[in-house]
Amino acid sequence: MYNTIIGVTKPNRVSWSMWALAPFIGTAAALSAHGDGWMTIRIFLAGFFPFLVFLASFINPKSYWKLTVFDLLCGAFSLLAIIVWYAINSPTVAILLAVIADGSASLPTIVKAWKYPETETGLTYITGFLTGLLFLPSMPQWDIQNSAFQIYLLVSSGTLMFAVYRKRFRPKYQ
Repeated sequence: MYNTIIGVTKPNRVSWSMWALAPFIGTAAALSAHGDGWMTIRIFLAGFFPFLVFLASFINPKSYWKLTVFDLLCGAFSLLAIIVWYAINSPTVAILLAVIADGSASLPTIVKAWKYPETETGLTYITGFLTGLLFLPSMPQWDIQNSAFQIYLLVSSGTLMFAVYRKRFRPKYQ
């Protein structure tokens, strides 16, 4: 969040706003489906910290990443998944749709991180990946309510981590 405030990191507001919204809905769905409380806290925090980054992106105008049609389409698809969940009113389906919504929101940042890795703070994704790994052994039950969002967060963080750091670890040929 600090890097966003000072303008080093330029978050995609579509991704970060939807990364906040989808986990908040996933939290509500997990609680209504009687998911494990500790795992549900992880889902909530997965939305709370992106919400803070999203808010921080408004503090420094240099931290803003210009949105493209692709970004907006991903955001619209993400929002559509959330609306469908609301219409269906099924907690288990809601969790899966929250994963789809969050994944759709990730696409603009994955593309941006791939093309412009310097606009991202890789430590954010390393932390998310390691947190996901640490939570896996404590999974009380491997079902949709407890594991779907956790596995998605691990895959998403790993993908973003790779996109940001891939050029740094590429062998340099003479």
